[in-house]
Amino acid sequence: MADGRRPMEFLERLNRMLNQWLLVIGGVAVLALMALATGNVLLRIFGLPFRGAYELVSFLGAVVTAFALGHTQKRKFNIVVDILSDKFPPGVKRFLDGIGYLIGLLFFAVVAWVILQWGLKIAASGEVSETLKIVYYPFVFCVALGFAVLALTLAIDWVGTFRKKGAN
Repeated sequence: MADGRRPMEFLERLNRMLNQWLLVIGGVAVLALMALATGNVLLRIFGLPFRGAYELVSFLGAVVTAFALGHTQKRKFNIVVDILSDKFPPGVKRFLDGIGYLIGLLFFAVVAWVILQWGLKIAASGEVSETLKIVYYPFVFCVALGFAVLALTLAIDWVGTFRKKGAN
């Protein structure tokens, strides 16, 4: 039993560390997004709008959203409709939670993989953004990373449903 816990403890620590780093980077991205949007509004007053502000705000918004996914899942801050599952016995509820985690894990792992492949395709083609002409595949890779960390979080939650025999 102790041998089985060791890899899970490592994965849980790794997941916690990844989520913390992604939250910090996401926080910096939110600050940059707010500064950019506010600066653009102020510059518009003087007739000097920042060209490409919409593009950068979109890229930063994608990073902020993707980097918050794993933390949101870990803290269970997402919306859960449990109007029926509250009536189930703990074993049935745990089983259904496990099914939900497994489906989410598989779905978001595929999403991360597809987005990663798309980013690699964009990087190989040398495609740039329309207005600012900047390479934007790093933002795509960030979104893929966010979904991959969400999949890892769901995998840990899924395994956790087998470890909580007597829990709700």
